[in-house]
Parts: sequence; structure tokens; C-alpha cells
Amino acid sequence: MSVEETGVPALDAILVWGGAITLLAGAGALLWRGVRGIVHLGRRVDELVDDWIGEQERPGVPGRPGVLERVSAIEERLGRVEHELYPNSGASLRDAVDLANRRLARLCDPGPDAPEAADPPPPSPTTTTSTPMPSPPTSTSP
Repeated sequence: MSVEETGVPALDAILVWGGAITLLAGAGALLWRGVRGIVHLGRRVDELVDDWIGEQERPGVPGRPGVLERVSAIEERLGRVEHELYPNSGASLRDAVDLANRRLARLCDPGPDAPEAADPPPPSPTTTTSTPMPSPPTSTSP
């Protein structure tokens, strides 16, 4: 592809300079977008690192614990909950429930000298018939 001149030197110079400025502006815009993306990514990585390791308390801003401190606190709380779920020293919730169940069983136990439960009453004559109940009509809709 050959570049032809227009025959007017001033117009040729303007076209060449216009093309050069356009190319430089396009390259500058691409460079700006790349730099802006890298800066944005750097900020996000910085936020991630701050969240991971935590932040110290500053004047007017409370400190934030890091991820490992938070996980440690969660494990400690979970340990306290697990302590309540299994029988142990008698101070857990499980021990209290087991004690309540034992006491309730003693209260509900009839004992050896308690009178036996009476036989259930005989069924009434109306319920002893063996005639089947009629089935409800079925409808067939299209």
C-alpha cells in the first residue's frame, strides 16, 4: 500500500500529524487502561492482605482481627459448645439433661407394689361390625 500525496504540502503535513496524534492518543489510552487495571488489582490485593492479617487500632478506627485470629476464636467457641454436648464433669448441659431424665424415670416408674393397670374396656358393639365402608364415587374428568 503506497501513500499518495494530495499535492498540497500543508494538507499532507496536517494529515501526517493528525495520524501520528491519533496513534499516540490510542496508545496512551491503552496504556492508561492497563495502568489503571494494575492499580485497581493492587488495591484489591492490599485489601485482601489487610483482611487476612488484620489491622492494628488507629486513632478513631477500631482494630480488626485477622483471619487466623478469627478462626482461633471460632474454634474456642466450638470447643465450649462441644463441652456441653458430652457427659463429663457434671457441669455440662448433657449432664443436666441426663440427670433430669433419670429423675423423671424414677418419678414415672410405678414400682413393684403399684397396682397393675386395668384392662382396657371392651370395644363397643357398634365398632365390632365387619361391614365394609362404601367407597366414595370417583369422577373421571376429561
